[in-house]
Amino acid sequence: MNPNLAVIILAAGKGTRMKSDKAKVLHEVFFLPMIHHVLAAAAPLQAGRTLVIVGHQRQAVSAAIAGFKTETVVQEEQLGTGHAVLLTEKAIPPDTAEVMILCGDTPLLRPQSLTAMLAHHRASGAACTLMTTNLADPYGYGRVLTSSDRKVVKIVEEKDATSEQKAIRTINTGIYLVRRGPLFTALASVDRNNAQGEFYLTDIVEKIVQSGQIVEEFANPDPDEVLGVNSRVELALAHAEIQRRRNRDLMLSGVSMEQPESIAVALSAHVEPDCVLEPGVRLLGKTSLGRGCRIGQGAILTDCQIGEKCQIGVYSCLTGVTLASGTRTRVGDCNQAR
Repeated sequence: MNPNLAVIILAAGKGTRMKSDKAKVLHEVFFLPMIHHVLAAAAPLQAGRTLVIVGHQRQAVSAAIAGFKTETVVQEEQLGTGHAVLLTEKAIPPDTAEVMILCGDTPLLRPQSLTAMLAHHRASGAACTLMTTNLADPYGYGRVLTSSDRKVVKIVEEKDATSEQKAIRTINTGIYLVRRGPLFTALASVDRNNAQGEFYLTDIVEKIVQSGQIVEEFANPDPDEVLGVNSRVELALAHAEIQRRRNRDLMLSGVSMEQPESIAVALSAHVEPDCVLEPGVRLLGKTSLGRGCRIGQGAILTDCQIGEKCQIGVYSCLTGVTLASGTRTRVGDCNQAR
């Protein structure tokens, strides 16, 4: 446990570009609400407190994260990200040293990146560390302005940027690590004098710099990891990336896959080495495969417990089934536990 660290996850927005009645962070990426992936990425930090800021459909969002050790803070009016973080001040004990701020719509975020950022921040002694990345086309993102010695000076949003600033390719990912005191001092002086009429969290950077303190940059070389999901297209791309990562890990652990791009193995499923998964296989829920199984093409297994060296016929659909070692099922077999 790291009692000196608090994590804030922004999850109050509606996500209008999703064109959905469902809150954006509840849209599923690789069989889980995208906010679950963010919480999983933050878990290895072992923060003393994890606060999720909810607003739009707050009851549904709160219910979706009930299995995690979190606290919720309600943002009644969506007045901007700065306003959202300011609402957490009373919930974060005064003796908390650091606050990490994440976005609930970044499901590709890796735990290793957050751990490395925390180490970088502590080594630098900066008041604030901002995660950045570079984009070939930075349109729509806040640009990061730096000094000659690569210290961050300011973040300028797209709608407020000059043509010269819009040419900058280094963008703000929305991930911050800030000492508690400078964070809330800066937020207290942020105003709504901008194109959106909102309290921008990005404004804390300039406020902290003006106070004579240092803002460090932590550059993430993989832009795909840190960019938010804002549309159904990006949702599908995120799903495919997590699927690719999952399948790579399984193959490295001794699982064979035929056409891995067509195979989906949920993060909650378990597959022993020497299993062979044919094209189109889906292993969902808490499905478990013993060593040496062969799962036929197009088979879908949900919450199944499969013993060693079983053979599942092609296009089978099994739910909640337990099979003893050495069992063979027929082609197109459909069984459901009763």
